[in-house]
Amino acid sequence: MYPQLVIDLKKLQENTKVLVDKCKAQGISVMGVTKVFCADEKSAQAYVDGGVDYLADSRIENLERLQFFAPKKVLLRLPMISEAARVVEAADITLNSEVATIKAINQAASAKGLVHEIILMIDLGDLREGIMPVDFEATVSEITALENIQLIGVGVNLTCYGGVVPNADNLGQISAFARRLESEYGLTLDIVSGGNSSSLYLLDRDGLPKGINNLRLGEALVLGRETAFGDAIENTHQDAFQLVAEIIEMKEKPTLPIGEIGMDAFGNKPVFEDEGIKTRAILAVGRQDVNVDNIIPVDSRIRIFGASSDHLIVDLTEVANDYKVGDTVTFNLEYGGLLSLATSPYVKRVYK
Repeated sequence: MYPQLVIDLKKLQENTKVLVDKCKAQGISVMGVTKVFCADEKSAQAYVDGGVDYLADSRIENLERLQFFAPKKVLLRLPMISEAARVVEAADITLNSEVATIKAINQAASAKGLVHEIILMIDLGDLREGIMPVDFEATVSEITALENIQLIGVGVNLTCYGGVVPNADNLGQISAFARRLESEYGLTLDIVSGGNSSSLYLLDRDGLPKGINNLRLGEALVLGRETAFGDAIENTHQDAFQLVAEIIEMKEKPTLPIGEIGMDAFGNKPVFEDEGIKTRAILAVGRQDVNVDNIIPVDSRIRIFGASSDHLIVDLTEVANDYKVGDTVTFNLEYGGLLSLATSPYVKRVYK
């Protein structure tokens, strides 16, 4: 059955081992982020076999599915107060920035006789999650007064929202905050988390500041790319995940629609260029299944024209003799493409 999300577990494990070994050579632990494939258990096992130290996800539902894996589970998205009881059961560690939420988690942990570990996130310019540096002392004072919360680390997120590139300056600030916690509050920190796959480029430049001992890696493991500049990582695979879709129509048609152009199915007014008659194929996959701007035909002679909810239209003019109705077309994926495919209930997962 198609469409298929084809997962090469061997390549995924090899990617993971390459990155884990690279990090461990510089004293850095790895959180393997499972959210892009919705905590698929076989893919998570490839992470574990590749040597990750933690399994991390943004959704509590995903962490609940990963409970039988040995590594500690980390909730990456700031917890919701409404899910505090579930959080302390499913996650060993959470990333936090709101004292009110931390107090709710403390109460939930107390009710279950647990001590919950947290990483305090600090915003250093990307303007997503994290306390502002000016609030550091007041926040830490409130956290350290809680009996069922253990502050085990500090962290920063970069590039995901504001596109701010990690460097020696902003990551150096995280190291400095960690040193303050240890010297001024007598804490011993297990984790100083220097961001995500966008921080990897610093490893090759010896630019990761001293004291950073953890990275949260997702895209680098699954697609073999660092995310500061989008470069492929040496000795990794960029095709561990692929989309395979079936051709359901293949005909010679004009490239310019006939008639007055109004809005398409998504409320946009499309613009077309008249390129004459082309061999156009429709594939049985659409925007309900995948972000079509983030898929790349493996056969470079194939071009994507566009898509509606359930139909992907491609140009097969240069390869018309190589395909027929019932054949399949394979695509490599960018992050957004993989995320949407893994989320769609209409896409079958196939393992190699």
